[in-house]
Amino acid sequence: MSNTMTPTGTETILLAEDEDGVRTLIAHILCTSGYTILEAHDGEEALAMCRAYEDRIHLLITDMVMPQMSGRQLVDQFGALRPAAKVLYLSGYTDDVVVGDELVREDVAFLYKPFTAIALACKVREVLDSKCVDLKIRSSQ
Repeated sequence: MSNTMTPTGTETILLAEDEDGVRTLIAHILCTSGYTILEAHDGEEALAMCRAYEDRIHLLITDMVMPQMSGRQLVDQFGALRPAAKVLYLSGYTDDVVVGDELVREDVAFLYKPFTAIALACKVREVLDSKCVDLKIRSSQ
């Protein structure tokens, strides 16, 4: 992987992923792309980091399915703490699971697992550069 081909950045990203190997790999890819990464193994740890971290968090990357707290539940609580931050969901589940959780919408950033390092770096840069701040799921009225 050549860094000249990989999008880079300097923003801070909070990464919530319960699978250690996946979290470590994502963190490595994004760190080598210049980002500051805060790693959390679940939603509760991510929220604790969010509360404790004093600087800006630009992006939350969260797995959709995690023990105790889903990615959607995490995003709801995270959004109250960091309303200007953007969100990128990850999942290895099929479209049926994602549709059932109302994630397939134009205003929700999503990346299916497995993905390549380039795909991850490009999607992160795309989300960070997007004009839309409200990438979080809103409950149906």
